[in-house]
Amino acid sequence: AEAAAKPDTAPTAFELQLLYADRTWNWKNGAAYFGMDRRLHAWTKGEDSPAVGEGRWLVTEKGKMCMELAWRSKTYSTKPKRTCYSHRVEKGNIEQRKDPDGTWYDFKHAKDDPADEHQKFEAGNTKGAQFDETRKLVDSKS
Repeated sequence: AEAAAKPDTAPTAFELQLLYADRTWNWKNGAAYFGMDRRLHAWTKGEDSPAVGEGRWLVTEKGKMCMELAWRSKTYSTKPKRTCYSHRVEKGNIEQRKDPDGTWYDFKHAKDDPADEHQKFEAGNTKGAQFDETRKLVDSKS
């Protein structure tokens, strides 16, 4: 088994801010938008039912980005839950993992790589219309 690699260096909060702020992270069944004001909007069209998440995001000086989202659908709503991702810089490339014990994977190479997770990010609130549509669906009375 590979020993837990000690991160060479963690990106600073400022560096992380540049990677996330005013960007949309596209997922398989949805997306999340990281607002400049630290607001976070997400939506998903999972198998069970469409849901929207609203909350905040934050970065730390230790290389973490955390999302605090309260999700709701027609059938459930959750209290805000915090999900964090750690980042480390290895040989000029940024790696990411889901805390507490996810495996490290390529987040962003110094030279763009199509396999990078960061390729799923788009500048701006590109899925805002889908978020609004999903929120209307979730909040409608019928």
